[in-house]
Amino acid sequence: MSWRAIVNFKNRDGTRRIEIKGRDLWALHELVKAGPKGCTPITRPGPRWSGYVYNLRKAGFEIETIHEGHKGAFPGRHGRYVLHSAVQVEWTSDSGEAA
Repeated sequence: MSWRAIVNFKNRDGTRRIEIKGRDLWALHELVKAGPKGCTPITRPGPRWSGYVYNLRKAGFEIETIHEGHKGAFPGRHGRYVLHSAVQVEWTSDSGEAA
């Protein structure tokens, strides 16, 4: 069973209502949980964060990318993603059950 959701959100263009599913829904859920501090692929590992954020932005969500450096065995840079859209999620499953 896979989960999908109807998402109501506000952006600078007004209020929208769309269906989201799969990894894009997972990423949106992580962004909502992270709140104003945002999240990174390091704190919330996922295979294609940049792709999920791209898809969510294309759908109209306002998501900021803050570029940060990191140290360790593989130093470099990563993005911290911060959701700025107000979001309300109505969870359902493929079978139509409410979560």
